[in-house]
Amino acid sequence: MTYPADESNKDSSNSVAKNKQLLTRLERVTGTLRTLSAGNHILLHASDEQELLHDMCQVIVKKGGYRIASVAYAQHDKSKSLQWMASIGVDKAFLEALHFTWTDDTETGRSAAATVIRTGQPCVGRHILTDPAYAAPAYAPLRENAIKFDYAAVTAFPLHVNGQVLGALVMGAIEPDAFDEEEVKLLSELADNLAYGISNLRIRIKHQAAEATIARLAYYDPLTELPNRTFMLERLKDAIHTADQRRHALALLYLNIGHLRGINQVLGYDSGDQLLQQLAQRLTSNLKESDFLARAGESEFALLLPSGGADYAIQIAQRLAAVLRNSVKVAGLMIDPRVSIGIAFYPGHAAEAETLLRRANAATNNLCPARGGYALYTGGQEQECTRRLSLMGDLRKAIEQNELLLYCQPKVDIASRRVCGAEALVRWQHPVHGMLATMEFIKLAENAALITPLTHWMLDAVFSQSYAWREAGQERALSVNLSAHDLYDPLLIDRVQGLFSTWGVRPELIQFELTESALMEEPSMALEALTKLKKLGIRLFIDDFGTGYSSLSYLQKLPVDSIKIDQSFVMPMVESNDSAVIVRSTIELGHNLDMEVVAEGVDSQAVWDLLATLECDVAQGYLMSMPMPAEQFSDWESEWEGHLTKGKL
Repeated sequence: MTYPADESNKDSSNSVAKNKQLLTRLERVTGTLRTLSAGNHILLHASDEQELLHDMCQVIVKKGGYRIASVAYAQHDKSKSLQWMASIGVDKAFLEALHFTWTDDTETGRSAAATVIRTGQPCVGRHILTDPAYAAPAYAPLRENAIKFDYAAVTAFPLHVNGQVLGALVMGAIEPDAFDEEEVKLLSELADNLAYGISNLRIRIKHQAAEATIARLAYYDPLTELPNRTFMLERLKDAIHTADQRRHALALLYLNIGHLRGINQVLGYDSGDQLLQQLAQRLTSNLKESDFLARAGESEFALLLPSGGADYAIQIAQRLAAVLRNSVKVAGLMIDPRVSIGIAFYPGHAAEAETLLRRANAATNNLCPARGGYALYTGGQEQECTRRLSLMGDLRKAIEQNELLLYCQPKVDIASRRVCGAEALVRWQHPVHGMLATMEFIKLAENAALITPLTHWMLDAVFSQSYAWREAGQERALSVNLSAHDLYDPLLIDRVQGLFSTWGVRPELIQFELTESALMEEPSMALEALTKLKKLGIRLFIDDFGTGYSSLSYLQKLPVDSIKIDQSFVMPMVESNDSAVIVRSTIELGHNLDMEVVAEGVDSQAVWDLLATLECDVAQGYLMSMPMPAEQFSDWESEWEGHLTKGKL
């Protein structure tokens, strides 16, 4: 029988239980709100993804009162494994040892974390001790761990990043019936905030990487990985400011690679890049930590020596010149980089960074080989550079508008005293500066990449002149000088063949002269080019013989017909026994190799007579004639033959 008092007590007990349940629920919601607030604070200050995950797990346990908190990322490997990124309340190594996966066809693939990753939805209130999904033997260690650390319910939330489930946020609570609807809603918000934080961090890191890349591109050369010109100027400004405050000098070295343009044009830009990279490595390995090396231009490096005067700078220049003098292997060939070094000083030469850099560059144009490949800046070099730049533009225009002049210097057979041909020469009558020295504008052409256009003009002029002479009933052999750059031009042979076809000139009337030094730059390529020219029926001459470094074995391989003894040996041979011996030996060598021998620089009757005694074949020089305009050659030849008729030379 139930008494009213008993009913009253029962209602009172139920009320207490309900109040206690409400209080517990309120505490859990309050704890969840604290967790959400603390988690947002962490998100605002996070700078590292791993640190963010660890701190969030720690907040969930310490602020939220949960027993465990872990984050797992889904791996897209063959076994679809889970990588535990952070864990508080349960050892991460312990979780890794369980070999969880997120596939649904394995025992370890039925966990809350795996379910979340597959479905993209929260997996709520899994009771580890009673849930059938955790009954498999593989989960026995996990159940034991739950008993040991006193947690019964597990809930997991997906981490959505960039439209995909990156992984899962897993929490464990003491109460089996934890994680009610309101709590799950708040924790889902926490998981979404964490996912946003992860995404935001990754975007921030990408932006930082992009900014670093942009900064590197702005201040570094991507080919050599050296600082670029912009960086050099900024560093130079700082160094000048420091030098000014401390009252000391600094030096700037400018290194110019003379052969880079030719290598790019002949062997290709990849080969030029290889050369630059190897030279950069050589330079870097021979500098002190305080020295600042930069790539200052396409074919230039700049080196800042922040302290030290002229003696120290010259010592460094000499050492670098020796290091860079050795050939570099590029595209299977040994290339002479031909580096020139200019030196300028603060405060003696300039007080501003840009000016100092410019003047060090200007000094490279005043090199003296005897000084070892370096030169100091002297006043007036910039004005000379300005003049050269102006002349380069004028030369390009002169070539394009056919304003150059074809000159010829006769060659005379010594035995018969008859004209046997002429050497074609180019002259430039500048409208302002007058007749420029040939070597000056040839060097201009080299620096301005105009050698090929200049050679093309010369070939066109020579073939046209040969045709004009033939039409006038006068056939004379004309020889054309080719540079090393011309010799390695892959289109040279085709162009020469095209000119033979265009003008109908016989091959024996066109001759090519090549200096010994040009042939020695790349012997194998030179031999190949000469062989192709020879197959066209063209006579080939080695010009300035005796001034280069060719070996007799190499000379014997060349398909050449004649050698021209350099005038530096011919002109003094009457007064100098040494020169006479060299000329005599060269004539004998040429004849023994079945070659014709031409003597340059024949400017006196005594030299002519001595050459005749030595049985030299051909003479060329001022005794016969200076170079003359091509249109005057016929009149000169008539006058020469008139002298012979009268018994005069």
